[in-house]
Amino acid sequence: MRHHLAVTQLLVKLLLAPSFVVGASLTARRFGPRVGGLVAGLPVVAGPILLAYALAHGSGFAAGAAAGTLLGLISLICFSVVYGRLAGRLSWAPCMLAGWLAFAAATVLFSALSIPDGVALALAGAAIAAGLLLLPRPAPAGPPGGPLPGWDLPLRAGCALTLVLVLTAIAGWLGPQLSGLLAPFPIIATVLATFTHGQRGVDEMLRLVRGMVSGFVAFALFFFTLAVALRPLGTAGGFALATLVALLTQATAFALTRPRGAARATLAAEGELAGMAELS
Repeated sequence: MRHHLAVTQLLVKLLLAPSFVVGASLTARRFGPRVGGLVAGLPVVAGPILLAYALAHGSGFAAGAAAGTLLGLISLICFSVVYGRLAGRLSWAPCMLAGWLAFAAATVLFSALSIPDGVALALAGAAIAAGLLLLPRPAPAGPPGGPLPGWDLPLRAGCALTLVLVLTAIAGWLGPQLSGLLAPFPIIATVLATFTHGQRGVDEMLRLVRGMVSGFVAFALFFFTLAVALRPLGTAGGFALATLVALLTQATAFALTRPRGAARATLAAEGELAGMAELS
């Protein structure tokens, strides 16, 4: 039974993370990096990890891990802030390494703490607000960039897959507490930030990362709902409710942000039509 659960957990992560990186990348191209960041804020990797914990160890174990994952979200925001603040001076590789070090340092700090669910949610909310304040504001958006090469999306998916495999191997040695804190490791955030930074520049990357941090509200509410609902509702009911809360939260954020993306797409289309008119 445990073997089948382990295989299921690995397959879910292997399928979800790369496909979600591709989906978030396509969303960013269609609606702009901020909306792509909102989509990337969903708990697509950490959620299946907690589901596997619940199936293997019971809903009580997963509920405790969910509170730890809320603290792990703060570590993820540390990655985002460090990357964003260094991006104006450094290339994507040292920014990525510095962000990973910030995530690791915060994870070590939180591994020694035991915090009630409500306090963990409050800290995560404060971290989201602080992250948005600390991240530099990008310059006004310019015209959309040119088309990306055909190998771009497969390479993004491959990078996400590699990070998932490495994280899975490391987490298996560390036990449940550190594994829960490592569940929000910035897999999708790393891939999207580095590729956008390298291909579109700092301002486009900052728009994406700021959208991602804004989207972490749904992430936090998902795991808080798990922490309080898994014991009374069980695994199926708790995850169904948490998923509904996260999707409604992100749908609301998307609806509030979509007009900007739609306007940007309209301006781009008008610019193409004007260019065609001049040529004719």
